Amino acid sequence: QVQLVESGGGLVQAGGALRLSCAASGSIFSINSMGWYRQAPGKQRELVAVIPSGGSTNYADSVKGRFTISRDNAKNTVYLQMNSLKPEDTAVYYCNAFVRVITAISLREYWGQGTQVTVSS
Repeated sequence: QVQLVESGGGLVQAGGALRLSCAASGSIFSINSMGWYRQAPGKQRELVAVIPSGGSTNYADSVKGRFTISRDNAKNTVYLQMNSLKPEDTAVYYCNAFVRVITAISLREYWGQGTQVTVSS
C-alpha cells in the first residue's frame, strides 16, 4: 500500500558530500516520523537520523554536525544531507517511515529498499 523509494547514494571521496532522498507514495493518509538508518557489512542496522511530523530532529552521535535531515510534507519526501563524509559512513542507507494509510487507523512501519553509500579514503 505504501512504497518508499530512495535515491542519491553512490561513491564519494572522504570529505565529500551526498544528498539522499526518499519519496513515499501509495494510499497515504498521513506520515508520522520519517528517518534514515544504515547498515554496514557485518554490523546491525543503526539509526542515523529521525524527523517527526512536528518537533525536533534526532541524530546519532556519530553524525551530529555533519548530517542534516529534513522533510517536505507536501511531497511526502525526506532528505539526508551528508557532509564531511568519512569511510566509516560506508553502509546501505534505508529510509523508514511510520504511515497511516487511508484504510486504517493505526500507524504502520515501512522501509525502503536501501541505497549504497561508499566513502573512499
